[in-house]
Amino acid sequence: MTSVLIADDQALVRVGLRKILESEAGLTVSGEAEDGSDAVAAARRLRPDVVLMDVRMPVLDGIEATRRIISSGAPTRVLILTTFGLDTYVFEALRAGASGFMLKDAPPEEIVAGVRIVANGEALLAPAVTRSVIEEFARRDVPPPAALPPAVEELTPREREVLDLLAAGLSNPEICARLVISEATAKTHVARILQKLGLRDRVQVVIYAYEVGLVRPGVRP
Repeated sequence: MTSVLIADDQALVRVGLRKILESEAGLTVSGEAEDGSDAVAAARRLRPDVVLMDVRMPVLDGIEATRRIISSGAPTRVLILTTFGLDTYVFEALRAGASGFMLKDAPPEEIVAGVRIVANGEALLAPAVTRSVIEEFARRDVPPPAALPPAVEELTPREREVLDLLAAGLSNPEICARLVISEATAKTHVARILQKLGLRDRVQVVIYAYEVGLVRPGVRP
């Protein structure tokens, strides 16, 4: 059973999400929170598998709430929900450790699928999110570091190829097609990349790749 904590300042949204999730086999709503501070406290108390986190909330916003939940070391994962496709806060929420991003008006089946994906330890990185991350770095125009981190040098040539494709937002099937490898092989490469770089999921891979200068805005693999 996958437990979910719903954090949103709108009661109607919480009620709607609860109905959607509790109608699905294998999912249960362990609690609700109406602001970021409540979300942090509830996550510590209930230790849910997934937190559905609104970005804009009173007392403590979803970004800081996400940061505090993730930094606590708990296995809880955070799935960001927002009203805006390219919310200016999404980038910082992902940097704070969120494992994915969805629109509140997404169809119920997509929200359920998103929760399951994140609960299984994967990341939900839509093309719109990848673009927003790239655009954010393009706006900042931050020069790349003089040298790559030692951890990157430990990657094999094939792992570097997979890393470049991950940074571009490609899914495992797309990586398989591009490199002509099996899905099992792709999953193995992704797992090793995450382990060697000390990252949680694919979302962090994209951000990391741009931060250390492995990929530059406008340059596609």
